[in-house]
Amino acid sequence: MQDRAEAWITGHLALTLLGIDPGGLGGLHLRARAGPVRSAFLSGLPESLTTRRLSPGISDTQLFGGIDISATLASGRVVTAPGLLDTPATLILTMAERCPPGLAARLAQVLDRGEGHSLILLDEGADADEVAPVTLQDRLAFCVDLDGVRAQEIAELAISADDLRLARNRLRDVTLPDAALALLTQTSARFGISSLRAPLLAGRAACAHAALSGRTTVADDDLQIAAQLVFAHRATQVPDDSAEEDTDPSQPDTPPESGQDRDENEDLSLPQDMLVDAVRALLPPDVMSALSAAKAGATGKGSGGAGQKRKGNRRGRPLPSRPGRADGQNRIDIIATLRAAAPWQQVRRKAQPDAAGLLIRPSDIHIRQFQDLSDRLVIFAVDASGSAAMARLAEAKGAIELMLAEAYSRRDHVALITFRGDGAELVLPPTRSLVQTKRLLAGVAGGGGTPLAAGLQAAADLARRSQAQGLSPALALLTDGRANVPLPGRTGRAAATEDAQKMAAVFATLNLPTAVIDTAMRPQRDLADLAARLGAAYVPLPRADAAGLSRAVTGALEG
Repeated sequence: MQDRAEAWITGHLALTLLGIDPGGLGGLHLRARAGPVRSAFLSGLPESLTTRRLSPGISDTQLFGGIDISATLASGRVVTAPGLLDTPATLILTMAERCPPGLAARLAQVLDRGEGHSLILLDEGADADEVAPVTLQDRLAFCVDLDGVRAQEIAELAISADDLRLARNRLRDVTLPDAALALLTQTSARFGISSLRAPLLAGRAACAHAALSGRTTVADDDLQIAAQLVFAHRATQVPDDSAEEDTDPSQPDTPPESGQDRDENEDLSLPQDMLVDAVRALLPPDVMSALSAAKAGATGKGSGGAGQKRKGNRRGRPLPSRPGRADGQNRIDIIATLRAAAPWQQVRRKAQPDAAGLLIRPSDIHIRQFQDLSDRLVIFAVDASGSAAMARLAEAKGAIELMLAEAYSRRDHVALITFRGDGAELVLPPTRSLVQTKRLLAGVAGGGGTPLAAGLQAAADLARRSQAQGLSPALALLTDGRANVPLPGRTGRAAATEDAQKMAAVFATLNLPTAVIDTAMRPQRDLADLAARLGAAYVPLPRADAAGLSRAVTGALEG
């Protein structure tokens, strides 16, 4: 495990190697808050690197170039503007933990084209699940974590411009033996690194270090340092040494290499165990927690505290246009743009008497807006336990079919979760298809205990997934309120009631429209209390048919 001084020194070595081979190494992932420490670290970037700063909200026009709308309208001919990616540079992405998936995909394509670009991710995420996109991390050779490093502990480390220039020129002549690449690949596999980019990046790092050291052939020291810099932050497991010791003495020795291969690899005497130990020395203290954080980053969960964007799954009616930028992602409202520019034509003509055509300024540009609409998903969570199960299921099936019959005009999706016995089951995934619904609902069974907590848990999971898909979920819970099966790992009716109350509190945090339909013969006080915990409308409905249930659910969820 590294201390703070070692992290600083290792990070500067990574910056130096990046300056020698920026296009081959991809870049660097820097985990550090904005402040003097990060500023001092970035000041160590070699002056030979051309840097350009990006933000998560950058547009495609700014990245790749495109038509300059205001200049085109003013001149009467197509005028194009250059993009930031027209020439190779080191791109510095600020607030990388907020990078949207679309921008991550575009930057990954730029790195894959091998045009000489490199990328530095400035990751300011405070929590383990607030990380830069894994898609980009996988393409960058290095990761530096300066968390805990204080300004008074840092030392100035720099390489002269002449030494760096000599190393870059020498890099063309550095060779990497095949045995070295095979050794890096085996070591990568032992640490549970599945990506084949890791050993390739380690090979480029070893070549860059050899060039920095004045060598034209990769040596043992170059492999050790490259493996430490590239593998340590990617490791997902600690190698099992016992597996390497269990060898079969009856197996014959490896046949001797040919003379050509022996001459090529004679300078590589590094055992794999020494390379493994070198990487192990820099492993994070908890490899498995690092793996969990990486998986969470892959789902795009972390937003760095910026808040969750509300996104619908279809476009609604037009809204008034607003001033904006012609960034290639928005539609320009030509009429509103001309209306904004018209009052200024005489003033602008006096300032530019020789200009032809309309004089349009960027401030005149207006973009069109549309209302984002989300289709509603009504989740029926039906108690399929006990003697009244078949009646409740029949009512729920009929209500679902009635709501789907009106789905075309109301744009409602429906889903059915049944809970009985030991758990809950998603019988009908979200759908608007009446034919599919009738086929899937035909074989739904009932009977057994009442795992109310499991039903609420399944409904919460489905609601979260549907929100991520742009739907607006709502819950209709049909039960008689007698929870008697707790969540796995607990026993007893008291535990079942406690689990149901806890899951109700968890579901309430989603702040969704909810209706609790009491199907008992008499209104249940426990079920009314549950509805209060859910923040739901409580509807006692002991003898409702399918049509009555459909009306009750619709009225409760809308009012």
